[in-house]
Amino acid sequence: MENIVTYPNPQFERENWINLNGKWNFGFKKAKKGFKLSENDSLAMKIYNEGSYPYQVNVPFCIESELSSVGYKNFVNLVWYSKKINLKKNDNERIFLNIGAADYQTTIIVNSTVVMRHKGGYTPISADITNYVSDGENEVFILCEDDTKSPYIPSGKQSDRKNGYACSYTRTTGIWQSVYIQYVAKNYIKNFKIYPDSNSGSVAIEFELIGKENLECTIMYDGKIVGRSKNENASASTIMQIKLDEIHLWEIGKGRLYQTEFKFGNDKVYSYFGLRNIRLDGFKFLLNEKSVFQRLVLDQGYYKKGIYTAENDEEIVKDIELSQGLGFNGARLHQKVFDPRYLYFCDKMGYIVWGEYPSWGINYSSPKLLDIYLNEWKEVIDRDFNHPSIVVWCPFNETWDYKGKKQYDPLILSIYRYTKAVDHTRPCIDTSGNYHTETDIYDVHDYRYDVTEFKKEFDKLVTDGILYEHVLNDNPNRQKYNGEPVLVSEYGGIKWETDSAYKSWGYGKDVKTEEEFAQRYCGLTSALMSNSKMLGFCYTQLYDVEQEQNGLFTYERKPKFSEETYNKIRQTNTKTAEIEK
Repeated sequence: MENIVTYPNPQFERENWINLNGKWNFGFKKAKKGFKLSENDSLAMKIYNEGSYPYQVNVPFCIESELSSVGYKNFVNLVWYSKKINLKKNDNERIFLNIGAADYQTTIIVNSTVVMRHKGGYTPISADITNYVSDGENEVFILCEDDTKSPYIPSGKQSDRKNGYACSYTRTTGIWQSVYIQYVAKNYIKNFKIYPDSNSGSVAIEFELIGKENLECTIMYDGKIVGRSKNENASASTIMQIKLDEIHLWEIGKGRLYQTEFKFGNDKVYSYFGLRNIRLDGFKFLLNEKSVFQRLVLDQGYYKKGIYTAENDEEIVKDIELSQGLGFNGARLHQKVFDPRYLYFCDKMGYIVWGEYPSWGINYSSPKLLDIYLNEWKEVIDRDFNHPSIVVWCPFNETWDYKGKKQYDPLILSIYRYTKAVDHTRPCIDTSGNYHTETDIYDVHDYRYDVTEFKKEFDKLVTDGILYEHVLNDNPNRQKYNGEPVLVSEYGGIKWETDSAYKSWGYGKDVKTEEEFAQRYCGLTSALMSNSKMLGFCYTQLYDVEQEQNGLFTYERKPKFSEETYNKIRQTNTKTAEIEK
């Protein structure tokens, strides 16, 4: 598995692949009023036939980023790419063109023929181009259409104004994850789900197969074979149950990973898994039957030069190291579906995270959204199911009323129930903060800055079984606490300005000194950790993003505070929480 770090999706690696990242011929059109997504292939063919490419862009960086070499930050509805690639055909192989993610609607043309269209700005696109290519040079054309202002296009924290404001940031248009070719056997492994069981020391693997071949699975730990299984003439859906010779648990800070090799005829796929069980027990979150307090920090997944895309693996690893260095054991991967490489390092470093979705800016009041939302959310779970680091699914965040209309409760409820139906191994939070319909963890957001008031209200959970719901003061009948496990998934957000180029923004009353900052952080955090019915917290946030300057580090990931202040934060975070005793 030599390519495990550089391969675009380390959970699903094949040896025979071609990296298409780098310079592509490129064009774009500025946004126009009344723009609507195309409903057929005519627009893509028109732009393709015009053959206008006034720029070059550095894929996989979005047009708005510095690293793209374009850096155009105003509204854009259409971007298109073209590249000549040399391929070698083989009668026994299929050729797939893969795009990690492209925002939002993508049309792929190969050698003048439309191959496929895909909706969704955060999930992988895989096109079988075998019948459209020939030996030698081939032309690949990609058109992406996007409209951040549309109430039916999920865009997360991308700003619907010209510039960023409050907690909305620079937009991302077009390709923002790796593009690559895969050579795949005619009969192949389409997908697989891994179900590890630390209690029995075994793993079950459910395969989705195309064709009929002998299926073999080899499991290794640190280069040593610790499990094997074979199924002759496997096809369609096949399940393997494998007992492991050695037990190495996946734990906080210790991402002990088993390597896997799957052979299906001539198809070979490499992957990995972590041996761990998670479940809720009363108010506790159990990892391998041990109560673990979730010490999370909000991570927006933004980078100063690359916007949605890290420049390299070092940028990814640094964010996890900064977080762990302050005593956090995980993160909410907020309002974005993160790159698979990021999740790989979370897996490797024993860093727990929530799998979320960019739900902001869409019309929660409309039944029309269900079909749009469900299609991409399914793709999210399909892609990320096997990551041991993901311990919670959270498809929505702060479903406030949309332009005066209440959220459509069946939308939130349907997505929650779908999630539970396809993954019974993880808890699911229907919507972080509000307004809950049905949820495994009842989480709330509370940005009050008065430590005494903050603690007093959450202490009522212990003394009276009452959950103070700060965001619901004006809407007491919208949701009801029914005794679920509790987590405060947003709090703090203490503003500390570091970049005067922006009109800075943050939560709560401004603090004037580092000592005051440390007192507020430690006071709020200790109030949650000392609560015997509190499952965890998530502090807002790890680093500044543009004008939102309430991070613990700058946008460049440089220190904002003295080591003395960081020590106070670290000491508070690493204390034993009441629920862990």
